[in-house]
Amino acid sequence: MTRILDVLGNGIVTVSDFICGYPLFIWLIGGGLFLFIYSGAIPLRRLNWSIKALRTKTPNGEGQISSFQALMSSICSTVGMGNIAGVAIAISIGGAGAIFWMWVSALLGMATKFFEGTLAIMYKGKDKQGNVHGGPMYMLTEGLGKKYKPMAIFFAFFGMIGTLCFMQANQLTESFITVLDAPDTFKFRLITGIIMGACVSVVVLGGITRISKIATKVVPVMVGLYFMLVFIIIIMNIQLLPKVLHNIISEAFNFKAGFGALAFIAITGARRAMYVNEAGVGTASLMHGASRNTSPIKEGLVAMIGPAIDSGLVCTLTAIPILMAMQVSPIEVEGIKGLYIALNSFETMLPGWGKYALMVIVFIFAVTTMFSYSYYGTQCAGYLFGYKNGKYYDYFYLFMIVVACVISLDLVVSIMDLAFALMAIPTMYVLFRLSPQVKREMKIYFNKNNQD
Repeated sequence: MTRILDVLGNGIVTVSDFICGYPLFIWLIGGGLFLFIYSGAIPLRRLNWSIKALRTKTPNGEGQISSFQALMSSICSTVGMGNIAGVAIAISIGGAGAIFWMWVSALLGMATKFFEGTLAIMYKGKDKQGNVHGGPMYMLTEGLGKKYKPMAIFFAFFGMIGTLCFMQANQLTESFITVLDAPDTFKFRLITGIIMGACVSVVVLGGITRISKIATKVVPVMVGLYFMLVFIIIIMNIQLLPKVLHNIISEAFNFKAGFGALAFIAITGARRAMYVNEAGVGTASLMHGASRNTSPIKEGLVAMIGPAIDSGLVCTLTAIPILMAMQVSPIEVEGIKGLYIALNSFETMLPGWGKYALMVIVFIFAVTTMFSYSYYGTQCAGYLFGYKNGKYYDYFYLFMIVVACVISLDLVVSIMDLAFALMAIPTMYVLFRLSPQVKREMKIYFNKNNQD
């Protein structure tokens, strides 16, 4: 029996590694490129409109939260471990040039998020209590027809799995052990998991209303704190900044190493940004579907800001200190340990307290991710089992945070990565199919406002 389970586990890991590699990259990045072109490069041409839409008061339509709350709650889920550990991994694999391609991926992700946010308002559904819900499930069934219900169920099933915060909880525990030099024992991990679960429960058991209210307060503060920390590093080491920026651009187009090396660097950076901003996975549309906004295009414009912040700004804030530290004292590690690289880089640039400051940021990033992920999972569970029963998913979710802190994650992470990849299949499919409807709404909206 043990041998069978081992074979099954190895098979899942192999399948996950394959699907989450080039197939997912082509599906999401290629799809993002198509939507970017099809929209007329809307992230570049209409970014100022996004800011205006964000500052506009949300109409009192059907929904539970405002557009601003939806954006902040969405950013809660995307600004997490990937913005720190993921960036460090991208640099360790692809060098400084990978950051440039993360910026490119963020631009494509903005186009994808625009379509997600727009369609989340255009196609909503109601539960038996009359409450409205959004997300890929309703884009499929309301936008394409009831015959797509199996695909909607497919998304919701894997959505429950993919949005469990195993990685965040486990890696946060690992970072406590590393930074605090704490004993790596079952007891310490269990206590950490219980405290973590208790902290998260205070927010997630309050539902989307409490999650959104906390997000609107926490997100600006946590991004601001991170900006200030990196700003201090830049000011103290300003002489290193020109070379860092030069390396990002020059190594992004390193033709001397051959086209194959250039493609590898580009793919490495783009893939990491893809995992960070979650554009095309469907999570953003679950959140923006709860918005009271009555204008689909306005909601899409607001949603478009997300990747600019998580894959653009925050990832760059992580990259600069790491690239500066590499100029001062290259870090040698066995294998690829993203969080280890980041912590040591910040300690190099701010001796004595850098790693502790970053640890605080890591804690905030990880915990806030858990807030929004609980809502995503609850929405998926509600779609499958009824929204009155979906609330019980929260208790399962909190229990699994504790479990994640005490177990080995190799197989579990592969399962979650695979679930995330499978969520992207129906999401990108429905975005492609309904893109003409979005284009039609764009013409009406921008013509009405007398803009080109």
